Amino acid sequence: MTEGAAAQWAIAPDDRPCVTVADGSTFPVHRIWCVGRNYSEHAREMGGDPTREPPFFFAKPADAVVPSGSKLRFPRATDELHHEVELVVAIGGHGSDLSPEEARRLIFGYAVGLDMTRRDRQAEAKATARPWEIGKAFDQSCPISEIRLAAETGDLAAGAITLSVNGAERQSGDLADMIWSPAECIAALSRIVDVFPGDLILTGTPAGVGPVVAGDTLRATCEGVGELSITYER
Repeated sequence: MTEGAAAQWAIAPDDRPCVTVADGSTFPVHRIWCVGRNYSEHAREMGGDPTREPPFFFAKPADAVVPSGSKLRFPRATDELHHEVELVVAIGGHGSDLSPEEARRLIFGYAVGLDMTRRDRQAEAKATARPWEIGKAFDQSCPISEIRLAAETGDLAAGAITLSVNGAERQSGDLADMIWSPAECIAALSRIVDVFPGDLILTGTPAGVGPVVAGDTLRATCEGVGELSITYER
C-alpha cells in the first residue's frame, strides 16, 4: 500500500470494544490486564502464599467486556464457572517503568467488574503447567459497570466490594485489604509492558469465589464506584 492510500481491508474490521463513562462519554478498550491473588484471604483459598511477593498478571481479550444489565449465554466447555468481583482501573495515558505516583496520574477512572473464570479449565491448565488463557480469556468473561472518573472518586484506598448471587452474598471485602494498591499494580505492570490509554486493569478479588449456574443473577458493588448486574440465561 502506498503512503496515503486508503486501507484495503482483507475483511471488514470490527468496531473497537468500549465501556460507557458516567459523564456520558465512551471509553475505547485497548487491552485488559488482570492481577492475580491480590487479597490475602483469596490467595489462601486458592492455595497461594499471601505474602507481599511481586504481583503477577494475565490477560483477557478486549472484546470480553459486556455491560451491566446484560443477559449472557452460559459459556461452553466448562462445568465449573466461577465469579470473581474486582475493582477495575481505566488507564488514560501512556507510560513505562513508572513509579506508583506516576502510575496514579494515569488513572482515568474506576469501575466494578467480574473476572469470570472457567475454574475447571484453569485447574487443568495448572496441573499440566500450561497457560491459563482457556480458563480466563473466553467470550463475555469480563462484565463491567460504567466508569466513574477518578476526578470524582479520588484515590480509592478503601471501600467495600461485594458480590451476591440471586440475592445471597458470596463475596465481601474491602479495597484496603489489597496486597498491592492500584497504583502499585500499574507501576509493576509498566515494568513488564507499556501501559496505554484504553487499558483496563482488574486489581484482584477478595475471598469467597464460587460457582455460577445457568439462570443465576449476579450483582457486584464497589463503594464509591457503582454497581453491576448480569444474568446467565437458562
